[in-house]
Amino acid sequence: MTPATGALPAFPDDKPLVVFDGYCGLCSRTVQFTLRHDHRGVFRFLAAQTGLGSAIYRHYGLNSDDYETFILISSGRAFFASDAAIELLRHLSFPWSMAVVGRLVPRSWRDGLYFLIARNRMRFFGRSVACYLPSPETASRFLAGDVEDDAADAFSNLER
Repeated sequence: MTPATGALPAFPDDKPLVVFDGYCGLCSRTVQFTLRHDHRGVFRFLAAQTGLGSAIYRHYGLNSDDYETFILISSGRAFFASDAAIELLRHLSFPWSMAVVGRLVPRSWRDGLYFLIARNRMRFFGRSVACYLPSPETASRFLAGDVEDDAADAFSNLER
């Protein structure tokens, strides 16, 4: 993946952060799946369309207008594509945690399948007309930042 460029603004990093496309049906379902199976409350979430989400995409040299991969940031390390999916599942309970065996498959094969699905995700899973919004019960697991905010406004709204 592209090396990191520029400094990121401060954000809560005491838990792994999933940065996802809030308009993508597959991405939103992945967040809902994770919320259902993350019984220990390991993850926080951030829509890529927020100011902070866009800044994170740009920081890692990704197109902040085309969210073809989600990003998982954990313990200061960023994971992309199939590595992000495996890392996310690794933190969930059995049987999902068994996805770590997927690392035995060469990354080029895993990412090839990942990007094939990613390129067609809107066709296969649909596109939302509005960015994914958490329920009141799960809202505390999401970093704030209105999709219309610029980066500075999104950073000022973060939970500390």
